[in-house]
Amino acid sequence: MSTPPFLKLPSCVRVTRMAGLAALWGEPTGAVRGTAVLVPGFTGSKEDFIALLEPLAEAGFRTVAVDQRGQYESGGPEDPAAYTVPALGADVRAVTAELGVAGPVHLLGHSFGGQVVREAVLAAPQDLPWVSLTLMSTGAGAIDPPEAARTAMLLEALDSMDLESIWQVMRQLDGERVPPLDPEIAEFLHRRWLANRPQGLRAAAAHLVSAPDRVDELAAVPLPKLVLSGERDYAWPVEEQSRMAERLGAARLVVPGAGHSPNAERPAETAAALAAFWSA
Repeated sequence: MSTPPFLKLPSCVRVTRMAGLAALWGEPTGAVRGTAVLVPGFTGSKEDFIALLEPLAEAGFRTVAVDQRGQYESGGPEDPAAYTVPALGADVRAVTAELGVAGPVHLLGHSFGGQVVREAVLAAPQDLPWVSLTLMSTGAGAIDPPEAARTAMLLEALDSMDLESIWQVMRQLDGERVPPLDPEIAEFLHRRWLANRPQGLRAAAAHLVSAPDRVDELAAVPLPKLVLSGERDYAWPVEEQSRMAERLGAARLVVPGAGHSPNAERPAETAAALAAFWSA
């Protein structure tokens, strides 16, 4: 899961709700060059983008980072059908429709969120409210086999264990692979995990281990695209992401020193890359 480097909101950011989803709205103090909708990944939330919001505002970009349905502060119904990728993609369209802003709107999805925004685009490719699409640390189809095995274990656990018990097991499995965290960040990650809707976790996990390859469909959509990743990635190999970029005819950027979450691990470099792509 992404780990935000801090939780205090910059002065340019306010908390709001968009299409029923909790959101962080970042507003430039000067001229606005565009707006970006930011969609997090599996077990994530809007806070995954918190370190991007101020540098993007300084570059002139309004940002709207949302929880997905069932994540953290956004809740959701018990019906599993509410958490399918098409349903989540419809949420992305609803958020965009509710912006009420002038100027270009860009779309970005991180990890599982990348496949959700792909669905949002493909749901109605002839009716696109966005001027660009960024796929960050995501892949063409299912996640890498070792990570798929871990995710399959989580799926099994969700059928027999509560979220607190699963959290404790995950911490034990991570062991020394996870560096010590600031107590405030550690408490937030725990609280965020417990706030997830289990139905949403099940649906996302099931998708990730069996996701179809829809790259050729997406390549046919005449929308400028960027594939951005760190230089290492446990979910989809970086080389696979580069091949996806080639198939899409997309721009490709690798953020040095970053892993699966460039937005949290190298936010200044990631914000600069996004601002350059959105300004092209």
